[in-house]
Amino acid sequence: MNPRGVAGASIRWSMAAVTTSDVRGDQLSASTGAPSRGPGGGKLYRGDPGVWSWVAHRITGVLTFFFLFAHVLDTALVRVSPNAYDKVISLYKNPLVNVLELGLVGAILYHALNGLRVMLVDFWAKGVRFQRLLLWLIIVVWVVVMIPSAYFMLRYNVEKLFGSN
Repeated sequence: MNPRGVAGASIRWSMAAVTTSDVRGDQLSASTGAPSRGPGGGKLYRGDPGVWSWVAHRITGVLTFFFLFAHVLDTALVRVSPNAYDKVISLYKNPLVNVLELGLVGAILYHALNGLRVMLVDFWAKGVRFQRLLLWLIIVVWVVVMIPSAYFMLRYNVEKLFGSN
């Protein structure tokens, strides 16, 4: 008799097409433990909002780091040559950079809100239970803050491209 009992034996010897998810969300076959394959032969990943939140948190963190790096460099330029600094700053006054600034505000805001959510999940006893609700809450707060931010930040683009009223 199998030492794992009847249930273990039935799973081991069964060839039923039962799947489960591993930590990354990959679909695993109960009989082999191998990832299920999609139509093209690649891994079939369906994702989870928590995983996408993790990915977005990492991306926004890296983008913020690179912005801070560029900001330190262009600010340090003022000590080397004030004229060169003025030229660099004048390059920033165009509609494309204005849109990039809006993206920067969105990235920093998401990163900050999601960081608060991560701290709540880690340090609040009920955080894990409410982590999905907290994720949707930060998304709602992000949208509510970004709508007026986008209006006021992009108003410059509209006035520059189409003239002011």
